[in-house]
Amino acid sequence: MPRVFIKTYGCQMNERDSEQVARMFVEGGYTLTREEQEADAILVNTCSVRDQAEQKALGKMGMMGKHRERRGHVVYGFMGCMAQSRGEELFDRIPHLDLVVGTQKYHRVFSYVDDILRKRMEGRMDEPSLSLDGNAVEEEGAHLHGPEGKIVDTEVEEGSQNTIRDHVAATQRPSAFVSIMQGCNMRCSFCIVPDTRGGERSRPISDIVREVERLAFQGTKEVTLLGQIVNLYGRTEFGRVDGKSPFVQLLEAVHEVEGIERIRFTSPHPIGYRDDLVKAFTYLPKLCSHIHFPMQSGSDRILRAMRRPYKNEKFIEICEKMKAARADLAITTDIIVGFPTETDEDFQDTVDCVKRLQFDNSFIFRYSKRKDTPAAEMEGQLPETVKEERNQELLRIQGEIAMRKNAELIGTCQEILCVGASKTNKEKLSGRTSQNKIVIVEGDEDQLTGEIFKVDIEDSTGYTLFGNLQPESQPVAVGL
Repeated sequence: MPRVFIKTYGCQMNERDSEQVARMFVEGGYTLTREEQEADAILVNTCSVRDQAEQKALGKMGMMGKHRERRGHVVYGFMGCMAQSRGEELFDRIPHLDLVVGTQKYHRVFSYVDDILRKRMEGRMDEPSLSLDGNAVEEEGAHLHGPEGKIVDTEVEEGSQNTIRDHVAATQRPSAFVSIMQGCNMRCSFCIVPDTRGGERSRPISDIVREVERLAFQGTKEVTLLGQIVNLYGRTEFGRVDGKSPFVQLLEAVHEVEGIERIRFTSPHPIGYRDDLVKAFTYLPKLCSHIHFPMQSGSDRILRAMRRPYKNEKFIEICEKMKAARADLAITTDIIVGFPTETDEDFQDTVDCVKRLQFDNSFIFRYSKRKDTPAAEMEGQLPETVKEERNQELLRIQGEIAMRKNAELIGTCQEILCVGASKTNKEKLSGRTSQNKIVIVEGDEDQLTGEIFKVDIEDSTGYTLFGNLQPESQPVAVGL
């Protein structure tokens, strides 16, 4: 039985896409492996949002080429955003690469890999012309690169948003990602996503609900709805009903699925964060008390340069409305520092906003140029030293806020969904509160994984909480 190794870089959407690819390999008779050296096919799902992610993917794929010395049949492939953006040029960077598949072609990966591997295992790849046989090159949009039969497929495919719908079967899946849309129409000046993911395309509500129902039947209790701008779901395909946006209609439909006890979503955009979504947090108790809400900058001037169509005060207003709707709401955010022309005053505006809103966590990034984006061509590019200084300063401020907030939870009782063994200590269990805070507890993994129960918070170190299972605590169902 052939084995496939899949390495994923980037966001939760990439993780979800990789799971869809993995499911197709399992259905095709392959075994998933975590050991790259034993794999017959090695795939890397790439991200292009930041240069560091691209360099990691290129470096990893370059190093893994050594496995062909011992296993000459191994098939190597890039998929995802970097594959979409760079296309055929990746074959020049990585000589042992066989396959480049873009973001609208995940459902084609298995047939391409299986075709190449089958011919190699049959000893038929010595003659390049023989590699033209089979399904791989017959797929619409695919073409060959060079005489070696390397395949590249980065073409647009209508309906591709509906192909990310299957999950790898698991005995315990407390939490799962559900892709509800692909693409983005916003065209922020720093972002490559509209070019790598295409325009907005949404799945029908009924299809999404069926996927969630299947997950619930398998024992999943928490789903995270994924979209590049998730709260703009369906705006070009579906209408408002009773004043509610398609996204709120979707939340209500998922809320009705029996067995699902927690609902999350990421990442919303301020332009689509209307009062109907705020109100949903007052009557949909399964919605978790956490939103990840990208701010990017606290400076109106920089927001305009980023092509973010809102002012900082509007962002603050939405956050304050959300906190009024849910008193225990946690808000996390994304921030870019060192954007072209950012002055000390602009940076101070961001600092002031972080201090005012008291985010539970912030993912802070130094600006990096992305291929073919307007920001990459702007004058006023800042030195890396300035970016790093501002990055470290904001990390320090956010760290102090987060540590204080977590320390305030010591002595309280929290409900967590246990997701299994801790990544850092397999002897203990890890769970998350409704506010998405990590809690480490002791207990029986088989008994507690996938359950929601109460813990007493005893300690906090940094961004992690430590608790003890209440002796009288039993698994509880929320929102019912």
